[in-house]
Amino acid sequence: MNHDDKTGTVAEIVKETRIAVLTYVSLDGALVSTPMGMQDFQDPGTTWFLTQRSSDKVGALEADPRVNVSYSSKAGWVSLSGTAHVSDDRAKLEELWDPSASAFMSGGPEDPDNVLLRIDGNTAEYWESPGAIGVAFQMAKGLVTDSEPDLGDNDTVNL
Repeated sequence: MNHDDKTGTVAEIVKETRIAVLTYVSLDGALVSTPMGMQDFQDPGTTWFLTQRSSDKVGALEADPRVNVSYSSKAGWVSLSGTAHVSDDRAKLEELWDPSASAFMSGGPEDPDNVLLRIDGNTAEYWESPGAIGVAFQMAKGLVTDSEPDLGDNDTVNL
């Protein structure tokens, strides 16, 4: 599979994901994972999330911007390693603001506490799923034949 095919597979999985999990290092050095609503996705190399500047997450990311974002959908699973950047881009915030943001964040896109997290991906590891029926078949086949089931493609791509 070539680079474009791999990034296409990553993009397909990410596009189908509604909630991603952002993992970062807290100020006391612990790994923290938090669910984040998908706001904008055009390319596996850049993902945007909405958050609040006053959150512990933003303080931790400004101290250590290394992150992992995991995505899971019916198409498979992606583990994206990258760097987080806090952005005050009001035009982009206005573009991405929707009713779900108002449910979780006070104020609106004009509130100075509401900011963006831009995740610049470096690498993505993915597992492409053959679908629920395919997984069930492969698991049953593995049990009956005592062989390892084929649960889909797995690879890593540099973004």
